[in-house]
Amino acid sequence: MRTILNFIDGDARESSSGRTLDNFEPATGEVYSQVADSDADDIHAAYLAARDAFPAWSKTPASERSSILLDIAGAIEANLQRYAEAESRDTGKPVRLAATVDIPRAVSNLRFFATAILHTASELHATDHEALNYTLRRPRGVAGLISPWNLPLYLLTWKIAPALAAGNTAVAKPSEVTPMTAALLGESCAAAGLPPGVLNIVHGRGSEAGVALTAHPGIGTISFTGGTSTGAEIARTAAPMFKKLSLEMGGKNPNIIFEDADLDRALNESVRSSFANQGQICLCGSRILVQRSVYERFLERFVPLVEKLKTGDPQDPDTTQGAVVSKTHRDKILGYIDLAREEGGRVLCGGSVPEPANERCRNGWFVTPTVIADLPMDCRVNQEEIFGPAVTITPFKDEDEAVAMANCTRYGLAASIWTRDLARAHRMAERIDSGTVWINCWMVRDLRVPFGGMKDSGVGREGGEEALRFFTEPKNVCVKL
Repeated sequence: MRTILNFIDGDARESSSGRTLDNFEPATGEVYSQVADSDADDIHAAYLAARDAFPAWSKTPASERSSILLDIAGAIEANLQRYAEAESRDTGKPVRLAATVDIPRAVSNLRFFATAILHTASELHATDHEALNYTLRRPRGVAGLISPWNLPLYLLTWKIAPALAAGNTAVAKPSEVTPMTAALLGESCAAAGLPPGVLNIVHGRGSEAGVALTAHPGIGTISFTGGTSTGAEIARTAAPMFKKLSLEMGGKNPNIIFEDADLDRALNESVRSSFANQGQICLCGSRILVQRSVYERFLERFVPLVEKLKTGDPQDPDTTQGAVVSKTHRDKILGYIDLAREEGGRVLCGGSVPEPANERCRNGWFVTPTVIADLPMDCRVNQEEIFGPAVTITPFKDEDEAVAMANCTRYGLAASIWTRDLARAHRMAERIDSGTVWINCWMVRDLRVPFGGMKDSGVGREGGEEALRFFTEPKNVCVKL
């Protein structure tokens, strides 16, 4: 059985305590590897390696940093199937999904920021005829990068790529639930010639390694993606230490369908936005709002499409719904479905544990895709993030009611709007409290635009120039003429 080690100063290392954690395969419920259970000593060792590597890496020409990041991307792409199978075993998602979406998008992250750093610009302001003011942007130092379990390589590279491209060094802590692709990334970095200490990967629990990372006095930049309650704890730690902080957190995203929408497109994309990755994406449209005049017609077509989704072994190429990430998470999702029934909801399909697809998956953690109707918007199931294959569907009367429903939660990460009326689309996009609004689509990705949430969904922005700015410190230089 493999033991996944830390990657510190270019070497694979056990945790300082020698402790390990069990790493489960969600589709089988069985332990298939061990992972280092690190603590503050391991974080400090990784920090020292990153600190020592920073002077040389920050002075490395952008073209050389770019070349190394491109080589890392190439190394991942050359081993795409290996990465996809590792991600599937860790997360329970179908191998096909990992191979066609998650791993290619991780490669795109690295390639985008590797080339973006070659095209950055600096501001210059002429102060009448008296002086010239220009802005220098310099890497901040050692960055702490914390990524979640649902899209482990995709979201880890989303942070690593801009941090390293801008000249920072990093200590990264992937989720202890899904460590395998991060371990493979360490191998790819070494093979691509990334200097020792530039990227360090420390595995372990959030309560130990994660807390030590956010509290370390030498790590002045923290980028976190994960749950809102964890983000709040990080903010409480980081604020008194004046750390630069980016928090990308939960969502309870509305998917709004007007009566004039292209119903075929809206139906197909709503199935995808509801149940992609078993609903374990912070951007999933977990609240479907449908204009009352087409509500019944939408339901009549939507539920059969959901029932056709195949829940089964992630290794089966025909599987569209794999396992959820853990037994605890499965029980949480089923608990919310039970709560929906208590709150008066009507379960139109799903809502249970399916029969095992095969003997291998007999003890796996699966939930059938679930659609719930007739719940009031202020109930817990419509207010709290379930983060699984369970969505609610609710009718609305007009634009004002749709906006009120969309904005009634404490989250504000993303929204989708389906309408042929362009003026309505723009009105709604302006009124909805979400960091991203998709019109007649979902999850269309452009790495140049800023990404992040409003309200309890986050602080700060990632993506494109915003990410490079986050990982650099501006310095004004004034030259008297």
